[in-house]
Amino acid sequence: MRPEVTQAADLIRRGDIENALPLLQNTVFSFSMKVCGHREDAEDTTQDVLFKSIRYLRDITDPKALAVWLYKVTRNRCWMSRRRSKFAPQQTLSLDELMPDSDELASLTSHSESTPERQVLTKREAERVHQAVLKIPPQYRLILVLHDMEDLDTDEIAQITGLREGTVRVRLHRARLYVRRELAKPTTSKSRKKARNHKPVECKRLFAGLSDYIDNRVDDLSCERIQKHLADCPPCVAFVNDLSRAVERCRSLAVPCDARTAASLQKLLAQEFERLQSQSE
Repeated sequence: MRPEVTQAADLIRRGDIENALPLLQNTVFSFSMKVCGHREDAEDTTQDVLFKSIRYLRDITDPKALAVWLYKVTRNRCWMSRRRSKFAPQQTLSLDELMPDSDELASLTSHSESTPERQVLTKREAERVHQAVLKIPPQYRLILVLHDMEDLDTDEIAQITGLREGTVRVRLHRARLYVRRELAKPTTSKSRKKARNHKPVECKRLFAGLSDYIDNRVDDLSCERIQKHLADCPPCVAFVNDLSRAVERCRSLAVPCDARTAASLQKLLAQEFERLQSQSE
């Protein structure tokens, strides 16, 4: 989970709610921006969620419990925003449609690169990644944001969303494939104009489980099978690397609150905290 949440939980445990609020403020705003994509909605969500949360924070000192509760409340508030029409209609992502065809695999192989370490994105790159994430259907986008951007575990996401862990993993994988496809468009758009009904059948099983492989969640036997396939299939190696790069770019995306807005929200939260303190005295 985000280090800010862990730090906030530690401050709350020591009774320092006032200094925990700015950490939670940045977390809620950043999450709202990644899920909703609208700055005004993110600001409203941050203020509304934290105003309502102040009185309950003293009772939530465990970092995991704090994260699950905070993201669940924020998710609900985001979905109720005045721009909720942006999230309709619901769209189901087909794994078959998200898999590359032979032409795209060939294109990836021709300019394959090794998987990079996590790195800071330039402003232009960050905006491109953010826009790609916002195009993901919302029920899939939420899972990707929570897992790859907010650094939550599968079981924590299951608690937040009410989904089974297996469903969380399925949606995460399809969201990753979707954002990979969006980020790959400039280099693969020409080849993708050709018929996409010809899929490399021998690679289908590999593609279906790549997120578990990337996240080291496969058993030894499955890992051995995947690695054996990759050893004999350069196009699949290129695709794994491309998907891994897309995941790392999502993980590197930061959407902080600008200084002026942060200061304004912090002032409002401080005033609300003082008001509640005076009422309890």
